Amino acid sequence: MLSKALLRLGASAARHPWRVIAAWLVAATLVVLAAVAFGGRNADSMTAPGLDSQRAAELIERAGTGQEGMTAHVVVTPLDGAATFFDHDSARTALARLQTEVQRLPHVLGTSDPAGALDAARDTTVRGGLVSADGRIALVRVQYPDQSRLSAEDLHALVDLGDRLRAELPLRIEMGGTLFYAFADPDGGVSELIGLLAAAAILFLAFGSLVAAALPIGMAVFGLTVGVATMTVLAGVTDVPTFAPVLGSMVGLGVGIDYALFVLARHREYLARGLDPHEAAGRAVVTAGRPVVFAGGTVVVSILGMAVANVPFMTVGGLAVSIVVLTMVLASGTLLPAFLGVAGPRLGRASRIGGALRAWRPGRSGRRQDTEAGAAPAAGWRRWIGHVSRHPVPYALGAAGLLLTATLPVLGLRVGLPDDGSLPRSRTERRAYDLVAEGFGPGTNGPLVIAADPAGDPEVLDRLVGAVVADSGIASVAPTHIDRATGIATLVVFPTSGPQEKSTADTVARLRTEVLPTAIGHGPARAHVGGAAASLSDVGRRTSQRLPVFVAAVLAMSFLLLMLVFRSVLVPLKAVLLNLLSIGAAYGVMVAVFQWGWGGALIGLEATVPIVSFIPMFLFAILFGLSMDYEVFLLSRVREEYLRTGDNGTAIVEGVSGTARIITSAALIMVAVFLSFAVAEDPSAKMFGLGLATAIFVDATVVRMVLVPATMTLLGRANWWLPRWLDRILPRGPVGIDAADDTDVESTGEAPRPRLVDR
Repeated sequence: MLSKALLRLGASAARHPWRVIAAWLVAATLVVLAAVAFGGRNADSMTAPGLDSQRAAELIERAGTGQEGMTAHVVVTPLDGAATFFDHDSARTALARLQTEVQRLPHVLGTSDPAGALDAARDTTVRGGLVSADGRIALVRVQYPDQSRLSAEDLHALVDLGDRLRAELPLRIEMGGTLFYAFADPDGGVSELIGLLAAAAILFLAFGSLVAAALPIGMAVFGLTVGVATMTVLAGVTDVPTFAPVLGSMVGLGVGIDYALFVLARHREYLARGLDPHEAAGRAVVTAGRPVVFAGGTVVVSILGMAVANVPFMTVGGLAVSIVVLTMVLASGTLLPAFLGVAGPRLGRASRIGGALRAWRPGRSGRRQDTEAGAAPAAGWRRWIGHVSRHPVPYALGAAGLLLTATLPVLGLRVGLPDDGSLPRSRTERRAYDLVAEGFGPGTNGPLVIAADPAGDPEVLDRLVGAVVADSGIASVAPTHIDRATGIATLVVFPTSGPQEKSTADTVARLRTEVLPTAIGHGPARAHVGGAAASLSDVGRRTSQRLPVFVAAVLAMSFLLLMLVFRSVLVPLKAVLLNLLSIGAAYGVMVAVFQWGWGGALIGLEATVPIVSFIPMFLFAILFGLSMDYEVFLLSRVREEYLRTGDNGTAIVEGVSGTARIITSAALIMVAVFLSFAVAEDPSAKMFGLGLATAIFVDATVVRMVLVPATMTLLGRANWWLPRWLDRILPRGPVGIDAADDTDVESTGEAPRPRLVDR
């Protein structure tokens, strides 16, 4: 039985703490060593089977043109405001030297040569997109091999070269490209530190004890080290997306500290009752560990459910994040009770949840201490929940209306690819983006690549190029490259609009459905549109198509699991609907901030951007799982009170008020951790951080403290209604709350609580 297994696990870890800590140290060391020896580098493969962009990538790889590899670009303009590359020899000489130096860098396959082209023909240089029409801006395109043959050292070499040449040449030099996207150092480390400091402050205010505050932080850092190192090992086997470590750190810190907080709060309650620290740890792992195991399992299953989208990088990213969550669940049941065993009775000397509890007073019995310490804040929450319960209709309608209003912006949700134009102006990638857009047009920052197999018909290519050039959404087309061995042709096409604009996606769709089919005809020739912008557009369309199926599957799974846990039909139905409201509000806030620009400056957003295509599905999976933490923790207490008293109103007031302090502290920690990532430079990290923080805040306040007591009051005894026929076929066992009370009797000798079965 799960309860007895958790009791033995927690008590054993508390009695033999140094063995458990040593085992974790050994495991962590082995995983870190494996990561160093066998780990791989994170790589983004924004493709999926069956997509048109994937077919284009396959043709380009067959042709061996090198265009399937990484790229960079160096954008330059003379420091002299009156100089141009057309009529100033010094500027042209500096440009030639820069191109030569870049060409000599390790792993560079080739570069464009605007200086050499200027010597040949000025008009050709402008038409080829190497020098702007006014001669002020020149662009050196750099081709690298695929990401598996590169490392961060290649990026550092390019950046170092730029730093050196800025001091030697009369040029302003800026850089960008996919090489930066793949290997630029993430700023997640600073965000993690900010989140940890905020969590430590909240925990200290919550418990009034440095020791109590340090234990959840220590457990979370320990678990995060193991989880991220395991993620690195996984990267040695398959492509783990670059966002996975940042997202894993964000979610891992949040759930790890939350899980530890739940267990630690119960442990302190049992210490206050006079239990031995070892027994208190075992009891805490049982009573708080069951919701932790259930909630963590829900997070993992929800995230792994993204495999339904059939987008490999999302599936692997979900697996990587799930590893971190599972590590935190395991640590909360083993490492944390070991820490509790080492701390001993010291953890019961102070208690100040949310900074509101009185100091623990010596010389009183454990139960009296517990009563007095929790009376003041619990009374405040009890008055509030009682007030809501006496006026359920206006509070239910008002809170639901507020969340529905916050959800309305979702109707304008637009997925896309935030480009370098959304980065801060302090980044060279952003400055390079602006220079390219100024000199060559916004579409130059997001070129499309058309791969065509003429199947032996040379006239196909002429018709294809003519049709593409004539399209209103195309600004220019680079010279066609034809591979002699395979006959496959590649065209680099520059749209008239930027990569994140809707008109670019419309151009891609028009090329595929109208332009290319008309040019190719009904013969064996074929052509496909690829490139980063097209790939992200394809992935966004696929995830949007699969999102309803994924949402339905997660909702059904959560409903069934909650029905098994609480032996009720309406409680899980209510939980599912309320969780949807909080997630919808989070989506609405994201649209308002990132697409409409409302309050974007507060998180360092300098331009409006579309929502990254894969983020809505990721957010739904993570948020629905995380919301179950509070749902199970709160409803478990309500169910306990209902089984004890048989009165629905009393159970709601006592259960919700009894968990309000812990849920508030846990939510504050998660919000602090997630918001620390919302101020990162990367727009994707901002979206994840703000979306998660908003949903958790709404879930822990409006939903848990208003909608839950209001709706449960309106439902009355129907909360626990379960049809007789369904009760007979539902399995009974360790997942249910009713199955867990034997450990209470064994540990405390208290009389068993009455079992109320509603039909």
